[in-house]
Amino acid sequence: MVKCTKSQIRKLKTALRWKLPASQRERIQMVLLRESGMTQPVIAAAMGVSLSTVNRAHMSYDGGGIKALKPKPIGGRQRENMTVAEEKTLLARFANAAGAGEMLNVHDLKAAYEQAIGHSTSNSTIYNLLARHGWRKLMPRPFHPKRDLAAQNDFKKTASHRLSGGLDGRRLDAVDGCGSCSPMKHVSAG
Repeated sequence: MVKCTKSQIRKLKTALRWKLPASQRERIQMVLLRESGMTQPVIAAAMGVSLSTVNRAHMSYDGGGIKALKPKPIGGRQRENMTVAEEKTLLARFANAAGAGEMLNVHDLKAAYEQAIGHSTSNSTIYNLLARHGWRKLMPRPFHPKRDLAAQNDFKKTASHRLSGGLDGRRLDAVDGCGSCSPMKHVSAG
């Protein structure tokens, strides 16, 4: 089944002399075998591949020429929604607020991310985005912004006094007086 012109066949034969990946060389050979009159099942048997592999190679060449026979790169972020540069620009909007000491609201970031990509996404995507760009999970603030240092110091002084037996010489567990809280109860037989 001949589909190529003589100049295309010549280009294919010269391409075999180039330094190409083995998979691309194999696909070029599949196309050349088709041009010599072999059918796809015979080519598959001769090359030791499946019929669908031969069919894909032929369809790729018919659709895009020699460049379409080049193997697709493997690795990287195959399912990325945004490039790393686009993610950095998105995070830059939130970096000013986070740098000023404000807490980053993940829900706001997720809404902005979903608006940028045009569809909804999971929370784990947002947390992976933050980890990828070196953002860390912040700990809760170490103190309340409206704390009263005098009241805290006063509590520290009186709390230790109360726990050590400062209630008229009695311990806290003896204040109750009912005896039901003691670990062992004496039961009289009788």
